[in-house]
Amino acid sequence: MSAPKNILIAGSSGMVGNELVQICMESKEINKIYLLSRNPTQHKNQKIQEVVINNFLDYNILSSISDQIDVVFFCIGVYTGAVDKSLFKQITVDYPTALGKEIISHWPSSKFILLSGAGADRTEKSRVLFAKYKGLAENQLYDIFKSNFHSARPGYIYPVNKRKEPNFMYRLFRLVYPIIKYLGKNLSITSVQLAKAMFVMGVREQHQTAFENDEMIKLASTIENCK
Repeated sequence: MSAPKNILIAGSSGMVGNELVQICMESKEINKIYLLSRNPTQHKNQKIQEVVINNFLDYNILSSISDQIDVVFFCIGVYTGAVDKSLFKQITVDYPTALGKEIISHWPSSKFILLSGAGADRTEKSRVLFAKYKGLAENQLYDIFKSNFHSARPGYIYPVNKRKEPNFMYRLFRLVYPIIKYLGKNLSITSVQLAKAMFVMGVREQHQTAFENDEMIKLASTIENCK
Protein backbone atom coordinates (compact mmCIF):
# COMPACT_ATOMS: atom_id res chain seq x y z
CA MET A 1 0.00 0.00 0.00
CA SER A 2 1.25 3.50 -0.84
CA ALA A 3 1.95 6.13 1.81
CA PRO A 4 -1.16 7.59 3.51
CA LYS A 5 -2.49 10.63 1.66
CA ASN A 6 -3.40 14.16 2.66
CA ILE A 7 -6.75 15.16 1.21
CA LEU A 8 -8.98 18.21 0.94
CA ILE A 9 -12.78 17.95 0.88
CA ALA A 10 -15.00 20.80 -0.28
CA GLY A 11 -18.62 20.27 0.71
CA SER A 12 -18.14 18.07 3.78
CA SER A 13 -21.49 19.10 5.28
CA GLY A 14 -23.47 17.77 2.32
CA MET A 15 -25.00 14.33 1.92
CA VAL A 16 -22.11 12.77 0.01
CA GLY A 17 -19.33 14.88 1.50
CA ASN A 18 -20.33 13.87 5.02
CA GLU A 19 -20.20 10.18 4.11
CA LEU A 20 -16.81 10.72 2.49
CA VAL A 21 -15.44 12.31 5.65
CA GLN A 22 -16.54 9.29 7.70
CA ILE A 23 -14.80 6.89 5.31
CA CYS A 24 -11.59 8.93 5.30
CA MET A 25 -11.48 9.24 9.09
CA GLU A 26 -11.58 5.45 9.40
CA SER A 27 -9.16 4.69 6.56
CA LYS A 28 -5.49 3.86 7.07
CA GLU A 29 -4.93 5.19 3.55
CA ILE A 30 -5.62 8.75 4.74
CA ASN A 31 -3.15 10.75 6.82
CA LYS A 32 -4.75 14.19 7.10
CA ILE A 33 -8.12 15.63 6.11
CA TYR A 34 -8.56 19.32 5.32
CA LEU A 35 -12.20 20.43 5.31
CA LEU A 36 -12.97 23.50 3.21
CA SER A 37 -16.19 25.18 4.39
CA ARG A 38 -17.90 28.47 5.16
CA ASN A 39 -18.49 27.55 8.80
CA PRO A 40 -16.85 25.22 11.32
CA THR A 41 -18.25 21.71 11.00
CA GLN A 42 -19.27 19.10 13.55
CA HIS A 43 -16.54 16.67 12.49
CA LYS A 44 -14.11 15.98 15.32
CA ASN A 45 -11.10 13.78 14.63
CA GLN A 46 -7.33 14.04 15.05
CA LYS A 47 -6.91 13.74 11.28
CA ILE A 48 -9.10 16.77 10.57
CA GLN A 49 -8.08 20.38 10.09
CA GLU A 50 -10.72 22.88 9.09
CA VAL A 51 -10.15 25.69 6.59
CA VAL A 52 -12.90 28.31 6.83
CA ILE A 53 -13.43 30.27 3.62
CA ASN A 54 -15.88 33.07 2.81
CA ASN A 55 -15.50 33.25 -0.97
CA PHE A 56 -15.52 30.06 -3.06
CA LEU A 57 -14.01 31.96 -5.96
CA ASP A 58 -10.91 32.98 -3.97
CA TYR A 59 -8.78 30.22 -2.44
CA ASN A 60 -5.67 32.20 -1.46
CA ILE A 61 -6.08 30.86 2.07
CA LEU A 62 -4.79 27.49 0.83
CA SER A 63 -1.30 28.96 0.65
CA SER A 64 -1.21 28.60 4.45
CA ILE A 65 -1.30 24.79 4.14
CA SER A 66 2.22 23.42 4.51
CA ASP A 67 1.36 19.79 3.76
CA GLN A 68 1.27 18.28 0.29
CA ILE A 69 -2.36 17.90 -0.83
CA ASP A 70 -2.59 14.62 -2.70
CA VAL A 71 -6.30 14.49 -3.51
CA VAL A 72 -9.13 17.04 -3.69
CA PHE A 73 -12.76 15.91 -3.47
CA PHE A 74 -15.25 18.53 -4.66
CA CYS A 75 -18.73 17.68 -3.36
CA ILE A 76 -20.39 21.12 -3.47
CA GLY A 77 -23.53 21.31 -5.56
CA VAL A 78 -26.95 22.87 -5.87
CA TYR A 79 -30.26 21.47 -7.09
CA THR A 80 -31.50 22.64 -10.48
CA GLY A 81 -34.14 25.33 -9.97
CA ALA A 82 -33.04 26.12 -6.43
CA VAL A 83 -31.15 29.23 -7.58
CA ASP A 84 -31.12 31.39 -10.71
CA LYS A 85 -29.17 30.42 -13.82
CA SER A 86 -26.14 32.62 -13.18
CA LEU A 87 -25.66 31.42 -9.61
CA PHE A 88 -26.20 27.80 -10.69
CA LYS A 89 -23.38 28.18 -13.22
CA GLN A 90 -21.15 29.86 -10.66
CA ILE A 91 -21.57 27.06 -8.12
CA THR A 92 -21.41 24.24 -10.68
CA VAL A 93 -18.58 25.52 -12.87
CA ASP A 94 -16.76 28.51 -11.41
CA TYR A 95 -16.34 27.22 -7.84
CA PRO A 96 -14.57 23.94 -8.72
CA THR A 97 -12.56 25.52 -11.53
CA ALA A 98 -11.24 28.28 -9.27
CA LEU A 99 -10.31 25.69 -6.65
CA GLY A 100 -8.62 23.54 -9.27
CA LYS A 101 -6.45 26.42 -10.49
CA GLU A 102 -5.35 27.23 -6.95
CA ILE A 103 -4.60 23.60 -6.13
CA ILE A 104 -2.51 23.00 -9.24
CA SER A 105 -0.46 26.14 -8.57
CA HIS A 106 0.64 24.75 -5.19
CA TRP A 107 0.55 20.98 -5.70
CA PRO A 108 0.98 20.08 -9.40
CA SER A 109 0.72 16.33 -8.79
CA SER A 110 -2.65 16.51 -7.00
CA LYS A 111 -5.70 14.55 -8.15
CA PHE A 112 -9.10 16.24 -8.39
CA ILE A 113 -12.32 14.25 -7.96
CA LEU A 114 -15.53 16.04 -9.00
CA LEU A 115 -19.03 15.05 -7.94
CA SER A 116 -20.63 15.53 -11.34
CA GLY A 117 -23.84 13.85 -12.52
CA ALA A 118 -25.39 11.44 -14.97
CA GLY A 119 -25.82 13.02 -18.38
CA ALA A 120 -22.94 15.48 -18.03
CA ASP A 121 -22.44 16.76 -21.57
CA ARG A 122 -18.81 17.29 -22.51
CA THR A 123 -19.93 18.79 -25.86
CA GLU A 124 -21.51 21.63 -23.80
CA LYS A 125 -24.42 21.75 -26.26
CA SER A 126 -27.19 20.34 -24.12
CA ARG A 127 -30.26 22.49 -23.54
CA VAL A 128 -30.48 21.02 -20.04
CA LEU A 129 -28.51 23.38 -17.78
CA PHE A 130 -27.43 20.63 -15.40
CA ALA A 131 -25.96 18.53 -18.21
CA LYS A 132 -24.37 21.50 -19.98
CA TYR A 133 -22.71 23.01 -16.92
CA LYS A 134 -21.56 19.70 -15.45
CA GLY A 135 -19.96 18.96 -18.83
CA LEU A 136 -18.36 22.41 -18.88
CA ALA A 137 -16.97 21.90 -15.37
CA GLU A 138 -15.55 18.52 -16.36
CA ASN A 139 -13.87 20.01 -19.43
CA GLN A 140 -12.30 22.90 -17.54
CA LEU A 141 -11.00 20.65 -14.77
CA TYR A 142 -9.63 18.12 -17.24
CA ASP A 143 -7.73 20.96 -18.94
CA ILE A 144 -6.14 21.74 -15.56
CA PHE A 145 -5.41 18.25 -14.20
CA LYS A 146 -5.37 16.04 -17.32
CA SER A 147 -5.17 12.37 -16.26
CA ASN A 148 -5.30 13.37 -12.59
CA PHE A 149 -8.93 14.50 -13.00
CA HIS A 150 -11.82 12.09 -12.43
CA SER A 151 -15.55 12.74 -12.39
CA ALA A 152 -18.29 10.81 -10.61
CA ARG A 153 -21.56 10.71 -12.57
CA PRO A 154 -24.28 9.31 -10.32
CA GLY A 155 -27.92 8.88 -11.20
CA TYR A 156 -30.41 9.26 -8.35
CA ILE A 157 -28.53 9.33 -5.03
CA TYR A 158 -30.45 7.55 -2.29
CA PRO A 159 -29.71 9.10 1.14
CA VAL A 160 -28.75 6.27 3.50
CA ASN A 161 -29.15 8.64 6.44
CA LYS A 162 -32.64 10.09 6.36
CA ARG A 163 -32.80 13.81 5.68
CA LYS A 164 -35.29 16.55 4.86
CA GLU A 165 -35.72 16.21 1.11
CA PRO A 166 -35.22 19.45 -0.87
CA ASN A 167 -38.38 19.20 -3.00
CA PHE A 168 -41.37 17.06 -3.97
CA MET A 169 -39.51 15.10 -6.66
CA TYR A 170 -36.84 13.96 -4.23
CA ARG A 171 -39.51 12.95 -1.69
CA LEU A 172 -41.12 10.91 -4.45
CA PHE A 173 -37.81 9.35 -5.53
CA ARG A 174 -37.14 8.27 -1.97
CA LEU A 175 -40.53 6.56 -1.77
CA VAL A 176 -40.11 4.69 -5.06
CA TYR A 177 -36.38 3.94 -4.60
CA PRO A 178 -36.96 0.15 -4.33
CA ILE A 179 -38.46 0.27 -7.83
CA ILE A 180 -35.67 2.49 -9.19
CA LYS A 181 -33.06 0.14 -7.71
CA TYR A 182 -34.81 -2.88 -9.24
CA LEU A 183 -34.63 -1.30 -12.70
CA GLY A 184 -30.84 -1.61 -12.82
CA LYS A 185 -27.48 -0.28 -11.74
CA ASN A 186 -27.47 2.58 -14.24
CA LEU A 187 -30.16 4.59 -12.47
CA SER A 188 -29.36 4.89 -8.78
CA ILE A 189 -26.69 4.61 -6.11
CA THR A 190 -26.73 5.09 -2.35
CA SER A 191 -24.95 8.02 -0.74
CA VAL A 192 -22.56 5.58 0.98
CA GLN A 193 -21.80 3.71 -2.25
CA LEU A 194 -21.09 7.00 -4.02
CA ALA A 195 -18.78 8.23 -1.26
CA LYS A 196 -16.90 4.92 -1.28
CA ALA A 197 -16.56 5.03 -5.07
CA MET A 198 -15.18 8.58 -4.94
CA PHE A 199 -12.75 7.50 -2.24
CA VAL A 200 -11.45 4.70 -4.46
CA MET A 201 -11.23 7.09 -7.41
CA GLY A 202 -9.08 9.42 -5.34
CA VAL A 203 -6.70 7.20 -3.41
CA ARG A 204 -6.09 4.42 -5.93
CA GLU A 205 -4.78 4.57 -9.47
CA GLN A 206 -7.44 4.93 -12.18
CA HIS A 207 -7.16 4.80 -15.95
CA GLN A 208 -10.39 6.53 -16.99
CA THR A 209 -11.71 10.04 -16.50
CA ALA A 210 -15.47 9.66 -16.01
CA PHE A 211 -17.23 6.98 -13.99
CA GLU A 212 -20.89 6.27 -14.68
CA ASN A 213 -23.38 5.04 -12.07
CA ASP A 214 -22.88 1.30 -12.62
CA GLU A 215 -19.11 1.67 -12.69
CA MET A 216 -19.15 3.45 -9.34
CA ILE A 217 -21.23 0.70 -7.76
CA LYS A 218 -18.46 -1.71 -8.80
CA LEU A 219 -15.79 0.58 -7.34
CA ALA A 220 -17.70 0.88 -4.09
CA SER A 221 -17.90 -2.90 -3.79
CA THR A 222 -14.10 -3.05 -3.51
CA ILE A 223 -14.46 -1.62 0.01
CA GLU A 224 -15.87 -4.11 2.49
CA ASN A 225 -19.22 -3.68 4.22
CA CYS A 226 -20.68 -1.29 1.64
CA LYS A 227 -24.26 -0.38 2.58
